[in-house]
Amino acid sequence: MARLRDLVLDSAHPASLARFWAAALDGYAVAPYDEAELARLRGLGIDDPEDDPTVLLESRDGGPRLWVQLVPEPKRVKNRLHLDLSAPDLATEVDRLTALGATVLARYDGHVVLLDPESNEFCVTRGA
Repeated sequence: MARLRDLVLDSAHPASLARFWAAALDGYAVAPYDEAELARLRGLGIDDPEDDPTVLLESRDGGPRLWVQLVPEPKRVKNRLHLDLSAPDLATEVDRLTALGATVLARYDGHVVLLDPESNEFCVTRGA
């Protein structure tokens, strides 16, 4: 039986979108760039991690990893998959996420639909 390991987001600039999601999600951080990873990037002709075409976010509690990958084409239509987040104080969380760069798309009773800085839809619901 398969189990979920990774979620992957397409991006025009993976490093900045990864920083947004690392700040947005509790317990997630951009994976550190050790010397082996920096050498791998240099082997691809990339001297600065800011230009990394695939940035990994890891969960400290064993949750699924989140990869942000470079794609050449812009987003054109609604996501076929989106993230649902929950927070005990919906209004405060929406304010925090918009301060990080998200945009409110729609408000409903009990949840809010937002766009991340590259216009990927996600929701925040009231919950624990």
